[in-house]
Amino acid sequence: HRRIGPRASHGAPHIDPRRDTSRPGSGQSSAAMSSTRAVLQVFEKYQKDRVTFVQTVAELATRPQNIEPMQAAGIMALLRPLLLDNVPSIQQSAAIALGRLANYSDHLAEAVVSNEILPQLVYSLSEQNRFYKQAAAFVLRAVAKHSPPLAQAVVDSGALDSLVQCLEEFDPGVKESAAWALGYIAGHNAELAATVVEAGAVPLLVLCVQEPELSLKRIAASSLSDIAKHTPEMAQAVVDAGAVAYLAPLIVSPDAKLKRQVCAALGQIAKHSVDLAEVVVEAEVFPNILMCLKDVDGFVRKHAATAIREVAKHTPELAQLIVSNGGVAALVDYVNESESNNRLPGIMALGYIAAFSETLATAVIASKGIAPLFAALVEEPEDHIKSASAWSLGQIGRHTPDHAKAVADAGVLAKLVAVGAMDASSEDLKTKCARALKFIIEKLTDLAALDITLQESHLPAEVVKFVVQQISKVLPNDPAGRHDFVTSGGLAACQALDAASGSALKEYVDVIKSCYPEEIVRYYSPSYASQLLEKLEVTA
Repeated sequence: HRRIGPRASHGAPHIDPRRDTSRPGSGQSSAAMSSTRAVLQVFEKYQKDRVTFVQTVAELATRPQNIEPMQAAGIMALLRPLLLDNVPSIQQSAAIALGRLANYSDHLAEAVVSNEILPQLVYSLSEQNRFYKQAAAFVLRAVAKHSPPLAQAVVDSGALDSLVQCLEEFDPGVKESAAWALGYIAGHNAELAATVVEAGAVPLLVLCVQEPELSLKRIAASSLSDIAKHTPEMAQAVVDAGAVAYLAPLIVSPDAKLKRQVCAALGQIAKHSVDLAEVVVEAEVFPNILMCLKDVDGFVRKHAATAIREVAKHTPELAQLIVSNGGVAALVDYVNESESNNRLPGIMALGYIAAFSETLATAVIASKGIAPLFAALVEEPEDHIKSASAWSLGQIGRHTPDHAKAVADAGVLAKLVAVGAMDASSEDLKTKCARALKFIIEKLTDLAALDITLQESHLPAEVVKFVVQQISKVLPNDPAGRHDFVTSGGLAACQALDAASGSALKEYVDVIKSCYPEEIVRYYSPSYASQLLEKLEVTA
């Protein structure tokens, strides 16, 4: 038997092809693999570095002290190409970083615009995943929030259509981001709000109000408020989309932040006209909105008071509806319990209600409404709040002698004089105080109150005339009061006035003097003492 072995075939050695390293191309393939690995490592490192870079920049952008150095280092130009990166997470982080930078100041927002970043974002809004859409909408919002020109730049970039399309997305986070951006754009002025309405945003925002997510409801309500606030036409567009019917029931929501936005939106709709206010009332917001005046959240209370004020100001019927629902007592408590600017809508609401009729003003007096208004006039440091208090007190006292006496008995007249005479008081406050005094004094028949007011120091000349005119009307018909008017110094004060001959003031003073015997008039005249001295000198 011939032995068959490795050498048996033609005497040539047998080599296992699997171990044959000398075959053509086998060494080259291994080299190619290692070369490919080396190349891929470079790309992987580049990708990791980009991820690290954008994530770090996004993190650094959360701290204000880092913003200026990053801008100086040319961060905008570095982030711009990363918005088009082929790795989604890098795109998203780059957008978040840009949003945080733009959010910081209008100067950086302008840099985003000037670096032509907006068109890239708008293009990507319709192409990318939901996380990127949220981030891109955040950048648009951060740019738009600063000023009307920057918001206009966002509109000019074609962002509105893409943002409105985002409102139709399934993901609530994308809807929320888009609604927020649209609200910021619409909030600046009527023209920008009109562009948002024309883009078809309002019906979709109303749908967002109906979504289960609280944060989406809040932002949609806020955006509707930002649209409605500008003009009756914008508010009508919100009403026509059926917004009020879905907003009104949310007044009783347990979520304070949602109630803030809902009350604000209803107030912005109601403020423009009687018809719009009636739409809000017909949605049965009363009496539920009055409960919001007792809410633990200060902003809910303020926005509710503002909405009530915007309804109250239009007609006696709407004011009466508020009174019938117990609104005056609730507003009086609100003014008592609040302070500073939070007090203002309550003060004005009481003034609007009282202005319409005797009956409504009586309702304010009966609910002890004068005391908190007087307290605001005395305590509040801000002139515009004092002005509102003076105006409201004037509206209460302007109707009848009883109304005027109720205001005078609270010590209001002296305080109006004092506040109006202060050098630090604004011109508007001085005017409001003088006008309120005029309204009250013209109806006041209580001689004692008129007498006290006449003898107040620093009484403005125009108010002096009103007081003396009113005394000249009351004194002839008040025999009992004439004695007190003399003993209190009222007659002497009248005669001491600088009443030019032929003036209306001189006529009023002469009417007052005619109510007394000539001896009494002469005795209380400013020149009586000097006349006596002259007689004494003559007899001497």
